[in-house]
Amino acid sequence: MSTRSGTIVSAAATLSCPHGGRASATAGQPAAVRLDGLPVHTAADVFAVHGCPHTVDGVPHPCTTVRWSPQPGGVLVDGMPVLLHTSAAQCFGAALVPQGPPSVAAAPRGVSCA
Repeated sequence: MSTRSGTIVSAAATLSCPHGGRASATAGQPAAVRLDGLPVHTAADVFAVHGCPHTVDGVPHPCTTVRWSPQPGGVLVDGMPVLLHTSAAQCFGAALVPQGPPSVAAAPRGVSCA
């Protein structure tokens, strides 16, 4: 049996690409489980990155999306794995080139079910 630990990623979390761009959920049905009144994020959510200043040899190559790869066997909400700040994730540019993992800062205090 494996153990997983980490802070649940909710809509209150601050997500950034490795270059300082801001990531936010853009699609997906809000989860029925909430932290401090805000939905938790699951593997079903789609994340977009805005304001990434990353360049390669002076040519802009900003991060545009974040893809998560949560481990199977964790907590499920609406049948989908809940994202933890320790869940594997990768930021990608428009050409789907990996550009590094996002950083997640969250400080949830409570859990409720809708």
